[in-house]
Amino acid sequence: MIKFICYPKCTTCQKAKKWLDDNKIEYEQRDIKLDNPTVLELTEWYGKSGLPLKKFFNTSGLLYKSLDLKNKLPEMSDDEMLVLLATDGMLVKRPLLVGDDFVLTGFKESEWSDKLCGKM
Repeated sequence: MIKFICYPKCTTCQKAKKWLDDNKIEYEQRDIKLDNPTVLELTEWYGKSGLPLKKFFNTSGLLYKSLDLKNKLPEMSDDEMLVLLATDGMLVKRPLLVGDDFVLTGFKESEWSDKLCGKM
């Protein structure tokens, strides 16, 4: 089952949820603020994604900005970044779509469609 990890008040997450529903894609929803990803989960998802770890950060979020992460991340190791991401779900880019063999960060309709067309 695909995991849809989101913040329900986020408009991008709401658009992504509507897209999943409209395309009749089954998923398990998880509120990232109430159930923050663990270091172990984030490590697994990072490995599956093929993306730079920086892509997992919500760079437009207030917490990211207040912690001045734009300047701090380049100096941090992957392990330090993963631990930091696990401290607060609001630091994590959302929505996250986690399948058996893929992880998508953010909602890009064309990317989601390309990845999920074979799974419908």
